[in-house]
Amino acid sequence: MADKLLAGHAVRRLRRGAGLTQVALAAALDISPSYLNLIERNQRPLSAGLMLRLADRFDFDPRALGADEPGGGMEGMRRRLSDAMFSDLAIDRTEIEEWLAAAPRGAEAFARAFDRVAQNGGDVLSDEAAPIALVRREIERWRNHFADLDTQAEELADELRLSSGDLYGAIAERLRVKHQFAIRILPADVMPDRVRRLDLHARQLQISEMLDGPSRCFQLAYLLGDLEAKKEIGALVAGASFTDRTTDRLFRRHLTGYFAAALMMPYARFLRACESSGYDLLLLQRRFNAGFEQVAHRLTTLQRVGARGLPFFMLRIDRAGQSSKRYAGASASLLVEAEGRCPLWDIHAAFGRPGEIVRQLVVLPDGDRWFTVARTVAAQGAALQGGNAMFTVAVGLKAEFAAPLLAARGLDLVGGEAQPVGPGCSACVRDLCAQRSAPPRGRTLRFDDRERGLSPFTFAAD
Repeated sequence: MADKLLAGHAVRRLRRGAGLTQVALAAALDISPSYLNLIERNQRPLSAGLMLRLADRFDFDPRALGADEPGGGMEGMRRRLSDAMFSDLAIDRTEIEEWLAAAPRGAEAFARAFDRVAQNGGDVLSDEAAPIALVRREIERWRNHFADLDTQAEELADELRLSSGDLYGAIAERLRVKHQFAIRILPADVMPDRVRRLDLHARQLQISEMLDGPSRCFQLAYLLGDLEAKKEIGALVAGASFTDRTTDRLFRRHLTGYFAAALMMPYARFLRACESSGYDLLLLQRRFNAGFEQVAHRLTTLQRVGARGLPFFMLRIDRAGQSSKRYAGASASLLVEAEGRCPLWDIHAAFGRPGEIVRQLVVLPDGDRWFTVARTVAAQGAALQGGNAMFTVAVGLKAEFAAPLLAARGLDLVGGEAQPVGPGCSACVRDLCAQRSAPPRGRTLRFDDRERGLSPFTFAAD
């Protein structure tokens, strides 16, 4: 995981831009032309050593290889093709891989056209509001990993550790000394409907007493990121080329929150803790004084070249199954991309077991097996509303990668029993499902008055 990258399209683009044949480039890299051909067709990964040789030969930043895939690569294309308008085509992973390898510019053209329609208010956004959908697509184009922000936050975290072992206190002191901002914790009756307020006139960051320790630290880190990473965040926002201020501000808010989380959970230390603990989420919470949701989100960002973590996704839903956070990271999971949710997935059952870790092995209609972990979390400041606001946060990854996880121990990830689930009834083509509440879009319904199957809907196979 740490030293492999599929980047055939980028290698081909570099070679063609330099006017080299496969034979010539292979000779320069000291590999066989047939091996280079497999790399360019994404049938072989690009090793760390070969990546460095390419960087030396063409003088570029190796991180560009992973961040410049046509249409966002496999993850981006699967996300777009999971839209309801394509549900009857049943395009599988192999077809997408062949498309990206054979016609990367055509794939990029499709992605731009799809996104242009979305940006102009087309119905391809389904139920998601356009600004939120556009920001999410930009996040996934980067695989939710912003290397420059991670590096800056990590360096700042190391600097703060030298002054104090208490991160909250160290950030508060830096805000006071360097930026002349004081921190003030206010009673709930003074801030009955706010968890944070920035008073520029008084130079105060005011925080509700109802926030717990990790949430208070995050709010301080957020302000520090807004002050000290403004240039880097502004460059990322400008590079996204959004056409309206709302989308810009949503993306800026995500990036500032990303910096805050990276400051609380510095990349290298966090990854080492993940690997040594078996990605024990509760231990990671305690070690980094972070919330369950903060740790879950951080797991999706571990995509540093040469030091990658496991390819997690993260999803947050409410009791109605509506998603308020979706990060596919490097997972490309339909469990995240689909607009609907399968009621057989235990992410819903977690609401009936508040605070408990709920693990499950599931299998999708295409045969992909996934291991997921879910737990309920309270909304920030939920106590201000009587404590009723609750979400379930789930993280997951392909079962084939889950063996190192403490939570997966004792499970037969490859051959063991897995719960069949789908991407929501309207997009699911699984036929024998007693839980089905709607037929799949694009399929012709069939009727037989003499018999009835497990499902109330019978439909044509294609």
